[in-house]
Amino acid sequence: MTTAPAISPPTTGPHPDPRRWWALVAIVACMLVLGFDGTILNVALPTMATELDADAGTLQWMADSYLVVLAALMLPAGLLGDRFGRRRMLILGLTVFLAGSLAGTLAHDATAVIAARAVMGAGAALMLPLAMAVLPALFAPEERGKAIGAVSAASALGLPLGPIIGGLLLDHFWWGSVFLINLPLIGAALVACRLLLPESGDPAAPAVDALTTVLAAGGLGALVYGVTEGPGRGWGSAPVLGTLAAAIVLLTLLVLRSRRQTRPMLDLTLLRHRGFLWNTVAASLVMFTFTGLLFVLPSYLQTVLGNDAFGTGLRMIPMPLGMLVSSRLAPLLVKRVGARLVIPGGLIVMGAGALLGSSTAVGDGYGFTALWLTVVGIGFGFAVIPAMSSALGALPRDRVGVGSGLLMTLRQVASAVGLAALGSLLTGAYTARLDTGGLPDAAAAAAGDSVMSAHLVAAKLADAALLRSADAAFLHGMNLALLVCGVIAFAAALLVGAFLPDTRERQEDPESAISVASETSDA
Repeated sequence: MTTAPAISPPTTGPHPDPRRWWALVAIVACMLVLGFDGTILNVALPTMATELDADAGTLQWMADSYLVVLAALMLPAGLLGDRFGRRRMLILGLTVFLAGSLAGTLAHDATAVIAARAVMGAGAALMLPLAMAVLPALFAPEERGKAIGAVSAASALGLPLGPIIGGLLLDHFWWGSVFLINLPLIGAALVACRLLLPESGDPAAPAVDALTTVLAAGGLGALVYGVTEGPGRGWGSAPVLGTLAAAIVLLTLLVLRSRRQTRPMLDLTLLRHRGFLWNTVAASLVMFTFTGLLFVLPSYLQTVLGNDAFGTGLRMIPMPLGMLVSSRLAPLLVKRVGARLVIPGGLIVMGAGALLGSSTAVGDGYGFTALWLTVVGIGFGFAVIPAMSSALGALPRDRVGVGSGLLMTLRQVASAVGLAALGSLLTGAYTARLDTGGLPDAAAAAAGDSVMSAHLVAAKLADAALLRSADAAFLHGMNLALLVCGVIAFAAALLVGAFLPDTRERQEDPESAISVASETSDA
């Protein structure tokens, strides 16, 4: 099969290759699929529990196997792109993700679903960092912010699309259709990337070291597993403590080994450059907060306000709409006033939205929720898009792959930690406030599991008091989680505003920016 010639590297001249925007469409399609794949499975789990005879622990692993493998392999994936070609490795990631989706479509038992999700996580580990890493080869610095904004917005837009698409599919087809939907989209993206993307990489990148890969995958996998299982098993349980201890040991060994290597896989010298370090901190803290917000929303919209899965997804749309608006404005503002003002400003807006949401009362309707979701979405776009663009722009072009892998890994770990920590906070607050007095022991235990379980128990017993108590207890926990999100966003704004360098002058001279970043990373 003959492929079209690759796009030439971007230039600042008057005639850049117009096909770069079609290549961006392919990357956006990849990120959109990865976005809704993170939430689409949730609406199918109740059906899968019945048809596959899966218990709660098995269902948890259907969701977690994807996350654990994704976080464990993302760091080596950036290096593989540098070493063997980012376009080649991105295509490999798409192929692996496609194979995992096909396996999920054909699965007939829970074990096969868990394995399919793990394969999809391996493919996503290549797709996530390399989709960002190929952008400098496509777009000149003055267009890169717009491109990263489109990719980031697609990733975030996919999250609320998951319940919408999943609800529609489950209304008409079997549960395997939530995997089947990936096949045409990833297939089209695969063809487009093969035809349109230029190859880029760093032939002098460090060799893929087996021991370093094992330490990185084992340490990150153990960390994400520990923080994910902590709320359910208990933070003091032996499996969780053992896993977190193993993560500390493995990651410490990884750092020590990396510091002794001339060209390590985990290039800690990248963090010596303030631009990359503090933009990465900003992006990671944004994802910590954003993931917490996404965690509390579905249960509130679906159980407390009484919407179905499809309606829940529709009611989450104000957040990505706000995000789309700010993603278009962010590059213009950065060019005018600099990322040092725009990123903290976005964090402050995001924190204000979370604090507004923390005042939600049981009687409030959806209109108030739509308001603070819009504010959060606007703040997210102003914070994360300039942070991602500035972090990658601070690196020399031949180190973008490994830097993108490190950036996306830290973002993913921050998301997992945020989900676990805020989930644990919400669960503890809900359980402490729920009034189960007078209920049989079995009914009280079931109601304490979740607000959804409490609604089922209340309906079965015709207990209106339990229903009111469950909604009030959940709102208390949700508001507490949103309050923490707001405080973290404000703290992140102070940190980033204090330490992020003003890079407006260097961004106007891309060669100078690359030179400065190269000198810093080699120091």
